[in-house]
Amino acid sequence: MILQKRLMVCAMATAMAGGTTLPAAAAPWVRGYVAGTYEYAFRYGGRPDYSRGAEIEPGVDCPHGASVHFANDSQTKIAVGRQKWRSQQEIDWISKPPGLDEVRAPVLTRFHIWNRAVAYRAYKRGIETYVNPWAADDPGQPQVTSRIGDGFNLDGKVKANDFVSPVGEKGIDNNLYRAWGCDAPWRGNGNATLDLRANDKMQDGLYTMVFRISGNQDPMNDSDATVEVGYSPDKIVKDARGNVSVDYSYRILQSAQYTKLKAKIKNGVVESEQVEHLHSPRIAWFYDQTGDTNFAKGKIRLNIAPDGFTGTGLMGGYRNWRELYTENTFAQDGGQQGIREHEDHVGLYYALRRNADGMLNPQTGKYDGISSVYRFKLASAYVVDPDKPMDIPKLTLDEERMQAFLAIKANTIKGIETRVPQPVPPGTTEAAVGAFEHDIADLPSKDFFIKTLDRPHYANEDKDGIPPWMRRRRGAVPDAAPPAQPQQPAPKEPQRQVSNKTPTTLASAEKP
Repeated sequence: MILQKRLMVCAMATAMAGGTTLPAAAAPWVRGYVAGTYEYAFRYGGRPDYSRGAEIEPGVDCPHGASVHFANDSQTKIAVGRQKWRSQQEIDWISKPPGLDEVRAPVLTRFHIWNRAVAYRAYKRGIETYVNPWAADDPGQPQVTSRIGDGFNLDGKVKANDFVSPVGEKGIDNNLYRAWGCDAPWRGNGNATLDLRANDKMQDGLYTMVFRISGNQDPMNDSDATVEVGYSPDKIVKDARGNVSVDYSYRILQSAQYTKLKAKIKNGVVESEQVEHLHSPRIAWFYDQTGDTNFAKGKIRLNIAPDGFTGTGLMGGYRNWRELYTENTFAQDGGQQGIREHEDHVGLYYALRRNADGMLNPQTGKYDGISSVYRFKLASAYVVDPDKPMDIPKLTLDEERMQAFLAIKANTIKGIETRVPQPVPPGTTEAAVGAFEHDIADLPSKDFFIKTLDRPHYANEDKDGIPPWMRRRRGAVPDAAPPAQPQQPAPKEPQRQVSNKTPTTLASAEKP
């Protein structure tokens, strides 16, 4: 019905103009959109005729391929063999645990041994690698060599090492792509592992990001428009095929993860001003990662389809590279994600550090930020203000994980800045804490690994080395368990129905 009405309006305008569409009359208008996909703006320089199934070819942007750290026994042996303090027996047994073919779950058993081993690769024993990546040697991370990249000219300069956009714009700053664009789980042609995971979690309700564009001239051409980006407490609505549905209502919160910018629109391309700080939701696939992007020198570009139903866009600026490192590494724990995804966060750390290009720190003389660009696809929506101001809701049951993430993030940044090794704070699963001893129980050589491999220790561990927070998460009652926290009341759901109005309407007519 909505599409039919829109087509009727277009047809009437054409007929009245004798076959030529009349320009829209100047009047207040507003359009809203919900992000259906949201990911780093990494290009894929592969050949269109590449046909080896789901395998990702090296491509012109990554001629050396992706990292193969921890992909197999030999690569893991190289990684742990770099520590001069390890014995040869330790190196050999970690890479190929004796008796592995006798256990019930050999892949899981090996996984936890590798996880604990690669979490301690510093210049001496006892220093956890992922909290203190600077204390380990750079294992090397393949970097993007292509000159083509999506993004913005953030610094107003055209430098020799800058990217060129696909349409020929020079001076594009997107050094996050240069640093991480060849990392396997972020690399693909719409099928990168972590892109898929993040978008799946966002669409299933982890968080929602919405845009609202308004002006007084024409939705496709307006020299004095406004664009807003922000967090919505309302879950994304999907149709029967799993696609993001159009024209549902979403509230936009202005308490946090929100920015309002001036913009100009030309032929459906929305170009925002560049602001000192651009706040919006950030990419996440667990609650503890969720939060504010806080782009420095940030801006937005949206490409709106002529019918107003869909759009695409880029959002970018300089992000603190230390925060990017922690968000990617400690979503779960460094070893777990590194082994499963075949990436090495130590290599990613060094790639971020050497490619930092913004937010100059006058005290250190070094850059704290790295130019970063995110892309998204949009579906038409009704973006409205809540009935009364509200904060971003908290997931009470996951708040313990959030606090643990913030603690390990703080320790990691402190270690990077001071070069003083920091401990692994309570609440995390670094070095397979809470799983290692249990999951290698039937391995004949388990005593060697339990005795030899480092791990963090905490107060009130049980006889199996399980810390209190792991027992709580598994449903057991710990000693001196903290009192239960009251549940946050669920936010009132807005009216969730398709409107008969087009998103290009007066602001006063947009309220649900």
